[in-house]
Amino acid sequence: MTENLFALLRARFPRDPDAPCLIPREGAALTYGAIDALSARMAAALDQAGARPGDRIAVQVEKSPAAVALYLAALRGGFVYLPLNTAYRDDELDYFLADAAPAVVVADPGGAMPGLAARRGAKALLTLDAGGQGTLSDAAAAARGDGDVVARGRDDLAAILYSSGTTGKPKGVMLSHGNLAANALTLHRLWQFGPHDVLLHVLPIFHTHGLFVALNTSLLNGTPILFHEKFVAEHALADLPRATVMMGVPTVYVRLLAQPGLSRETCAHVRLFISGSAPLLPETFAAFERRTGHQILERYGMTEAGMITSALPDRPRRAGTVGWPLPDVNLRLNPATGEIEINGPNVFTGYWRKPDKTAEDFTADGYFKTGDIGQLEPDGMVAIVGRAKDLIISGGFNVYPKEVEACIDALPGVEESAVVGLPHPDFGEAGLAVVTRKPGATITAAQVRAALKDQLANYKVPKLVVFAADLPRNAMGKVQKAMLREAYRAEWDKSLLDKDKSI
Repeated sequence: MTENLFALLRARFPRDPDAPCLIPREGAALTYGAIDALSARMAAALDQAGARPGDRIAVQVEKSPAAVALYLAALRGGFVYLPLNTAYRDDELDYFLADAAPAVVVADPGGAMPGLAARRGAKALLTLDAGGQGTLSDAAAAARGDGDVVARGRDDLAAILYSSGTTGKPKGVMLSHGNLAANALTLHRLWQFGPHDVLLHVLPIFHTHGLFVALNTSLLNGTPILFHEKFVAEHALADLPRATVMMGVPTVYVRLLAQPGLSRETCAHVRLFISGSAPLLPETFAAFERRTGHQILERYGMTEAGMITSALPDRPRRAGTVGWPLPDVNLRLNPATGEIEINGPNVFTGYWRKPDKTAEDFTADGYFKTGDIGQLEPDGMVAIVGRAKDLIISGGFNVYPKEVEACIDALPGVEESAVVGLPHPDFGEAGLAVVTRKPGATITAAQVRAALKDQLANYKVPKLVVFAADLPRNAMGKVQKAMLREAYRAEWDKSLLDKDKSI
């Protein structure tokens, strides 16, 4: 019996092949029968292009129903799906192609991909545009998909996703059919998906959240997906009355709150709002509940493990917490550092071609070291304090940036903040706070530092506070702290020099 993830998903497809699967904002819906048939033809086209089971299929295309069919085609053909962010530039793409050595590259027409793919030895380059057209769709139209699903074991690779690479070069995270199936089945059960659910899908599909969490759980459910090519607040608001579940990053909820039409009536049909990929500010959590009557369900996950913890639909949620460990996840805190360590069927098999890094990131007894610092609440809920790599050790004392950020974010006039550590001649490291103001606010750096001194030990107070129009984020809304360190290093060094001159 095959443990191919596609076989599991297809077994849950509705009996009626005309049942809608993907419903785009414009154009006809793609039914479950149609996506099954299209994925079979695409798998045949990939085979004809020279791909063999276990080969990587690198994909950099715009979000579309055809792109979802391509993902399913890679699974059913036994290929290894390698999605690439559409924002990646030539040098980044060249690194990924060199590292992953894909047999076939599928890209949007134009750009640098043809030359890069040829230089890195790909057997074929196929194209697919946002409308689902290109040489891949042409080849699929001419192919005869026999409907077979290539046998795969639970430990066989289904996908490689590259980590965000906040330190050093990105690493290829190897995810097996068993990893993805276990996580999807657990989330489907835990989030209580049922026959009347309709997912509002507004996320990109080159990332764990939009690809595996959102799509796999809904495909397992065999129900419709309102499929937006990108998030536009007005469009999402218009479709909320048709949806029962929505998944988003914090920025999605902030932008929805900016819409005057967001109300209890608009959200009356929705049973579950889910947020992840970046921390949700308590202020956003509270404002959304006031406007809609819904407590946003937060969960915690990462590329290496899919989802790790989740709040529950039938229990009250608390801002600042990310729920309980999933039933099949073992979670513990390192007693010395507080770092979250996990094992379970969802945890990845290792980093592509990096056995030393894989060994480094696992404990001797098989737990993956997540790099996140956590706290366990009295009721067992998990709170994320910060990243181990973001931990600031100032004068021998540990400073957790999230604690400082929470104090800054609560100040009148502050929109949000990010705290990073930079070298300091006296303390080894010290904190720099980058703050964004609310419209019209005039809060100053001196006021921020004065307020923090009333709330925190002095070693936790940032030595320098600067203001910015916004904070740099990646595609999933995570603040890019490495970019902040680089952007403000000169200003930081100048502040230290000015301090020396004043002594």
